Amino acid sequence: MILLKFLLDTNILSEAIRPKPNQNVLDKLEQYQNKIATATIVWHELLFGCQRLPISRKREKIEQYLYQTVTKLPILSYTQEAAEWHAAERARLSLLGKTPSFADGQIAAIAKVNDLIIVTANVSDYENFSDIVIENWFELHT
Repeated sequence: MILLKFLLDTNILSEAIRPKPNQNVLDKLEQYQNKIATATIVWHELLFGCQRLPISRKREKIEQYLYQTVTKLPILSYTQEAAEWHAAERARLSLLGKTPSFADGQIAAIAKVNDLIIVTANVSDYENFSDIVIENWFELHT
């Protein structure tokens, strides 16, 4: 049985199909290919971004990547347990005057309840949530 370790954010999954992808991200995706998952919220963001594009070769290439590659990953749902953690964190952060995006809170909650490390280039989107671990694969360390 393979244990998952990382929950990939939208910008990490999008990187693989950029014209000049970050090599460190590509290396990490390969290195941890059996330990990565994503969230239903990320799946939505990827599809939404793709479906906003006009019908074109670029859109076809992205759709092919999404349905032939991303759908092979475990795509974890926003469960009742995640919703409860998210609600508590939103309340805590709102009392501190902080309002992270709802979608980022959902992703953080999915990572928390599944004991996964969030992998993102947007570390600041998640740094105010308590008791989660974040990695940025665009950086050379880790």
